[in-house]
Amino acid sequence: MFGLRAAPRAFRAFKPILLTPLRSFRLSHHALGELTAAPKKRLTGFQEHQLKHNLSNDEMATLYREYREEKTRKRNLTIGLYFSSIAVVTLALGYASVPLYRLICQRTGWGGTPITDQTKFTPDKFVPVDLDHKIRISFTTQTSGILPWKFTPQQREVYLTPGETALAFYKAKNYSDKDIIGMATYSVTPDHVAPYFNKIQCFCFEEQRLLAGEEVDMPVFFFIDPEFASDPAMRNIDDVVLHYTFFKARYDDDGELTPEVSA
Repeated sequence: MFGLRAAPRAFRAFKPILLTPLRSFRLSHHALGELTAAPKKRLTGFQEHQLKHNLSNDEMATLYREYREEKTRKRNLTIGLYFSSIAVVTLALGYASVPLYRLICQRTGWGGTPITDQTKFTPDKFVPVDLDHKIRISFTTQTSGILPWKFTPQQREVYLTPGETALAFYKAKNYSDKDIIGMATYSVTPDHVAPYFNKIQCFCFEEQRLLAGEEVDMPVFFFIDPEFASDPAMRNIDDVVLHYTFFKARYDDDGELTPEVSA
């Protein structure tokens, strides 16, 4: 009886030892299954092409080098076209910037340029207002160093109220023995008055051709917008300067009149 009762106890004592080889076998068999079930390494496009066409390693190296060279050529071509497009656009903007800037300034008064857009000259703009507020308009002139002209205002100043028109004259004389084309630019100071300074007739930004020794009078017909009187920013403005600068000018390849800044 004692021997039979002790047998189960002995089996329980030796059970871990007996089962260890079985567990190791199961683990080894499972690991072997994972290894045999592992997916094969995927071939690259070039390797598949090599197998499909039965090419040697040297032939594949040559083919790969040609592929890289063609890819580099296409990339360089794309970059070249991109920068060429930028250069063309920049050049076009450069040619268009001068007339575009001039047009914007003449329509908006930006940059101290008086407005010359006559679509803004409606009848209500010519009604004088604030008659007690007289604005002094002074005239100054300048000529470039390579232009042999004398250019001066015929009057030093005029007084007017907002909505009132005024006429001023300038005199220009060509002191050279050659016919010369000139072009005038202008500005108003203070520059924030420019949106209210309107020119009905002006000789600016246009060809002014003077024959050798010729002298001419140049009129400017202008007014101050009546809205000047109702703008709080203009309340303390009593003096305005209209300044002209004359340049020697020529026509460029596109037929655009442009000033010459040097001889």
